[in-house]
Amino acid sequence: MATRQAPVIVWFRRDLRLADHEALTAAAKSGAPLLPLYILDDETPGAFGIGSASRWWLHFSLKSLGRSLAKHGGVLVLRQGLAAHVLAELLDQTGAAAVHATRGYDPWDAKLEATIAEVCREKGAELHLHPGQLLYAPNEIVAGSGKPYRVFTPFWKACLAAHAPRTPLKIPKLGRFAEAESEALDGLKLLPTKPDWARGLRAAWEPGEDAARGRLSDFIDTKLASYADDRSNLDDDTTSRLSPHLHFGEISPNQVWHAVWHAAEGRREKIRKGSEAFLRELGWREFSYHLLHRFPDMPTKPLRPEFARFPWRSDKNALQAWQRGETGYPIVDAAMRQVWQSGWMPNRARMIVASFLVKHLLLPWQDGAAWFWDTLVDADLANNAASWQWVAGCGTDAGPYFRIFNPVLQGQKFDPDGDYVRAFVPKLAKLPAPAIHAPWDAPDLLLAQSGVALGKSYPKPMVEHGAARARALEAFAAIRDT
Repeated sequence: MATRQAPVIVWFRRDLRLADHEALTAAAKSGAPLLPLYILDDETPGAFGIGSASRWWLHFSLKSLGRSLAKHGGVLVLRQGLAAHVLAELLDQTGAAAVHATRGYDPWDAKLEATIAEVCREKGAELHLHPGQLLYAPNEIVAGSGKPYRVFTPFWKACLAAHAPRTPLKIPKLGRFAEAESEALDGLKLLPTKPDWARGLRAAWEPGEDAARGRLSDFIDTKLASYADDRSNLDDDTTSRLSPHLHFGEISPNQVWHAVWHAAEGRREKIRKGSEAFLRELGWREFSYHLLHRFPDMPTKPLRPEFARFPWRSDKNALQAWQRGETGYPIVDAAMRQVWQSGWMPNRARMIVASFLVKHLLLPWQDGAAWFWDTLVDADLANNAASWQWVAGCGTDAGPYFRIFNPVLQGQKFDPDGDYVRAFVPKLAKLPAPAIHAPWDAPDLLLAQSGVALGKSYPKPMVEHGAARARALEAFAAIRDT
């Protein structure tokens, strides 16, 4: 009588794909029946459990992964609870011989993985952790002194001088699967109930591995050549919109790197220039994770210690006006309303609204990071924290605090015809450019003809730029002088 072979668990985390998946490939090579598993663990991350918009994305990403596995004869097992407890229970139930997973780099991951390694030892199973979330592990890219880089540009030059990211793996041969009891996807309660605020997300996005590959291919074919010159334009969709797909691992950074790199080989200069600019953005993601690995408190504490003394204001009404897109500055409001509608905004818009919050309103960058965490479909702890600290001037590689964006000039430069503002602030749609970026300066007759009543149909500016700038510089001088 044949002996039943013990299965191996493939623990999917932020790697919700089948291609270029080292953990899945290694598990498949073992020849044992595979048990694909996803655990919704809202407890281990503490305050950084998955935000609302990201939960919406996760629902459909898991649905897509489940369909992909089903084509190969497998079923994605869904469980929820503390990951260590769930895995211990599943090892008991299945007698699995091993757990294969992609290594994580969020602040809680090292402790979690150590705990799970101990659970596996107690259950007589092996834990295999594989790369796949980053191009380079945090200990691979270090300065000549042996210490991690603190500034992006030399870090990225070191990455470009290092070995090329490995060639992406194809989907392994998947033929044997094990079974285990699973919760229903709807039972994870990832989707909003009432009110249903996700209509705009459904219209804007298609989560999943197939959609990610399609989006990358379309970006390379139609936008890569102009990316270097146009990536900051807000009046046209010039970005890749790959960030949520990367965050959930529906596509790997290796796959993106090689696709973009090969697109540039032997091509005209404009393609090469666009590729370099785009891969640099992938490098910022990489740098952010390396920083987070070194400074696990980065999501909540300034990396420059003097900013712990910064005289931030506390103003719930001002924060709410910013969140709702009711600041009276059209470019800021358009971006904040875009988040409400689609769960996303371009990087240039993120810099504008972040600068406005921390410098015009003097509200803590942590408040802005928390709002992004809940409302963005691509909410990524490392990227979110590093980018907010960069804008606030308190990161290791930060834009100087005294560099304060003028929201009117930003609007006129990156949305010169006002199309971006019209798309998300329809009350201003009839105003011509450049008045649409500073309606308070427009003649009364023009406002009336355009159906704009400041203070009624659209708010007046909550702060005056010159006065807000002076106040911000005074606050910065206070910590600089002490």
